[in-house]
Amino acid sequence: MCEKMLDEESISYEKLQVEQYVTELQDYWKDNQTVFKLDSVSFLYIWGSMLTWITITVLCLIIGALSYSKLPTEIPVQWSKGVATSLVNKNWIFICPVICIIIRYLLKPFIYAKLQMNNYYGEIITEYLTNYMCFIVLSVEIFSILFTFGVVKSVVVLLFVDTAIFIGLLVVGLTKMDLRGKEVL
Repeated sequence: MCEKMLDEESISYEKLQVEQYVTELQDYWKDNQTVFKLDSVSFLYIWGSMLTWITITVLCLIIGALSYSKLPTEIPVQWSKGVATSLVNKNWIFICPVICIIIRYLLKPFIYAKLQMNNYYGEIITEYLTNYMCFIVLSVEIFSILFTFGVVKSVVVLLFVDTAIFIGLLVVGLTKMDLRGKEVL
């Protein structure tokens, strides 16, 4: 595209029509993702990547391993008004990475199929939601540990903030991607 633009005698930003240089915008986007990932839309691609999922899953495992020896025999898994209402053996701290694996390999295809995401953004939305759910698992694991040591008392605030941030970032990223596509059409 740049070569075609440079061949023009005069070009201005105000009169730039990308479709004169690129016939299939979606294909161009796919072919040049590494370049386009440098802007704010990149968060969707970074967050929706396998590397992010691996990082979250490994963090779940590392946090569990590092905290295991310091945890009491039983840890809370359910809370109400700052009080633990359900306790399990501390070995359950290692269920978090397992849950991330289940989300990735069992729940992800279900999300994709059930939400009928057959549009251009379907795959990235599914990946984003999958990693978001794993991030929630990581947050709950950290919360359980902090709750055990009396550092925090309310999981609702944590989950609300997680959800608000990630839904907001998803909407902003998709809107920017959509606007980018409409400018060309």
